Amino acid sequence: MQKLIRTTQRLSQVALVLFFVTFLVTLLVRLLPGDIATSLLPFGTAEEQAQLRTELGLDTNIFVYYFDWLRNFLQGDLGVYYNAGESYADASMTVWAMLSLTIPRTLLIMVYTLGFSLLFSIPIGMLLAYKADTRIDKVISNTLFGLSSIPNFAVGLGLAYIIGVKFELLNPIGYVTWGEGSVEHIKSVIMPVLSLSLGLIATFARLLRADIISTLKEDFVTMASSKGLSNRWILWRHVFRPSSLSLLTAAALNMGSLIGGAVIIEAIFALNGVGMFLVTSIALRQYLAIQSTVALIAISYIVFNLIVDAFMPKIDPRIRSHHGA
Repeated sequence: MQKLIRTTQRLSQVALVLFFVTFLVTLLVRLLPGDIATSLLPFGTAEEQAQLRTELGLDTNIFVYYFDWLRNFLQGDLGVYYNAGESYADASMTVWAMLSLTIPRTLLIMVYTLGFSLLFSIPIGMLLAYKADTRIDKVISNTLFGLSSIPNFAVGLGLAYIIGVKFELLNPIGYVTWGEGSVEHIKSVIMPVLSLSLGLIATFARLLRADIISTLKEDFVTMASSKGLSNRWILWRHVFRPSSLSLLTAAALNMGSLIGGAVIIEAIFALNGVGMFLVTSIALRQYLAIQSTVALIAISYIVFNLIVDAFMPKIDPRIRSHHGA
């Protein structure tokens, strides 16, 4: 019964967060100065511009407009993407059709980035914790601190110039799908993934180092050591799992920063992902595209955090006993 109550409370919190996020975005786009109908149809007739305002719901108050959009969104209708300058009759393409071209690119970049970051940060963090306060720890920790202070767009520009332009090892712009060739696909994402990963590796490794050092002081670690178990076995089998909670939480929270960072990285490497689509939609005042894209980003962010929260008790049983599960 308590589990059902907690689940209901969590779903209510998720619904409330999504409501406030989407309504705030609706309020912001409605407060943008100027007439969107004139911007999208500068050469359209007065009747076509009036029809566009009605189509977008701009002739209603913000609450009616929002709940109309929300109803359509929940039914899978993300709205229409209008091509500025064309007649109203020819100026329609669904937002979902546009997103279906960009979501796979951004999603793959984010998966690659998280996977690459965790793959390198976990052994580095464990090494630093095992060698705590030694020369190796100080040198690597200071290096990681320096990497974490460099903006990902600066890393991207540097990689694009050195690897792409100066030495011509990789093409600095463009995205190649898996269907066009796996090798070329990997080459096209190396620099974007590196640009987004270096700061995360530094952050994740330092978090894991601190948690492992704290866990090594626990009684169960002393008991495992007294049994004659090897240090490697103790670290991986007994220490890593309870020390990875902050790492997983940071990975979940960094989903939002990855999306924000991907906007600039996609522009640098001409990836044409969700980030660039959102920026373009804001510039072109595509209200429906902005609202639907932000809603999808918020949903994915919340879902990812819920998945991490669900796995927390399985990773550390102490959480399960704390909640009375």
